[in-house]
Amino acid sequence: MKPFVRFAPSPTGRLHIGNIRTAILNYLLAYKAGGTFLLRLDDTDRERSTEAFAEGIRTDLRWLGLAWQREERQSTRLARYGEVAEALKASGHLYACYESEEELDRRRKRQLARGLPPIYDRTGLRLSDLDRAKLAAEGRRPHWRFRLPNTDAASGLLGPEPTIVSWNDLIRGDQTVDLGSLSDPVLIREDGTPLYTFTSVVDDADFGVTHIVRGEDHVTNSGVQIAIFEALGAEPPAFAHHSLLIGADGHALSKRLGTLSIETFRNDGLEPMAILSHAALLGTSDAIEPHRQIGELAALFDLGKISTAPGRFDVEELRTLNAKLLHRLPYEDVAARLDALAITGGAPFWEAVRGNVTVLADAREWWTIVAGEIDPVIENSDLTARAADLLPPEPWDGTTWSAFTSEAAKATDLKGRALFHPLRLALTGRDAGPELKALLPLIGRPRAEARLRGHRG
Repeated sequence: MKPFVRFAPSPTGRLHIGNIRTAILNYLLAYKAGGTFLLRLDDTDRERSTEAFAEGIRTDLRWLGLAWQREERQSTRLARYGEVAEALKASGHLYACYESEEELDRRRKRQLARGLPPIYDRTGLRLSDLDRAKLAAEGRRPHWRFRLPNTDAASGLLGPEPTIVSWNDLIRGDQTVDLGSLSDPVLIREDGTPLYTFTSVVDDADFGVTHIVRGEDHVTNSGVQIAIFEALGAEPPAFAHHSLLIGADGHALSKRLGTLSIETFRNDGLEPMAILSHAALLGTSDAIEPHRQIGELAALFDLGKISTAPGRFDVEELRTLNAKLLHRLPYEDVAARLDALAITGGAPFWEAVRGNVTVLADAREWWTIVAGEIDPVIENSDLTARAADLLPPEPWDGTTWSAFTSEAAKATDLKGRALFHPLRLALTGRDAGPELKALLPLIGRPRAEARLRGHRG
């Protein structure tokens, strides 16, 4: 069976590096085996979800090259969730509870004070029809909890007992969750809104999701969801829980993810494949190297390579990776984008400067240096004036710089830095940069002579 995976962001904000790590792992799993990648927008939070954020998510995924074969929105499936909820109520898996959040909080505090675990005591299961009628008459509306299968319902016992749910996690190995240590989860709010734990299971069962790849913060949630799958008579998918990201300082990224959005990276000029390479290889046994195509990442992909240790993310490492990617890109990969930047130097220019750019937009500075006007920096006027006299006639090629500097060395009796640094400053206005044997033919004789004589050119 080919994998059917889903990436399920909430359109309540923009995608960030943590989201994209989950997205690319799911995408590669499907891509490598010819499976299906589903984009599911978890937009049942009507107050925070917006169409602008939904379109922002699509924009980010398209820019990264993560094409989805199918899109679903939970907001269009509310009737389906209601239908399933009614079936679970009829089977006794969902039961009504009327406590307010304040009442539940007081109850948890009393349990803790008595040395008891702060889990729900299933008061809702003890209510008679008369009790429920009285509560409804008071204006209370129920929320609905899923009864975890941690007691024998037929026995009439309500207290949970140790009940182990286990699965073989494709990243973390054998995993167990004791349902007896958990509260029955609320699946339907008082206003009738279904919660993620419920809607996600219904969607995964209805769509035929085969693998769920997500963060390790969902491990306990997976134990609960397996129980819901079984209550629905559905086969649970395979699970794979990857570790979460930490910063270079070793602390969680959760509070800083807003500053690490894909939109920010795009605006900063980072390359999609640098971001994907970093996200896909972070926390794996493979070296983090830039890859030009998603297919290259797919060839390396294996869930078994992913470590359970936290992935350490450093934005400066991402920027370094971005530079390495650009340094390796052939001209044909960037030709159209250079044209869009009004850079018309072709392959000779790109091959000359690509080793000195961190983002593609840096090429504009070097294009100004070779094809525009700059103010030369004259460090040794005697040297540069003599060198101007020694410039050979054009056409120039990759051998011109060596022949020219050899003549300048003989004429001035200078060598090494004393010779080359003043020439670079005059010709480019910069202390460092691409090799001048490649730049000089691009600068051309008229500009080179003017700059060596200290004139703007």
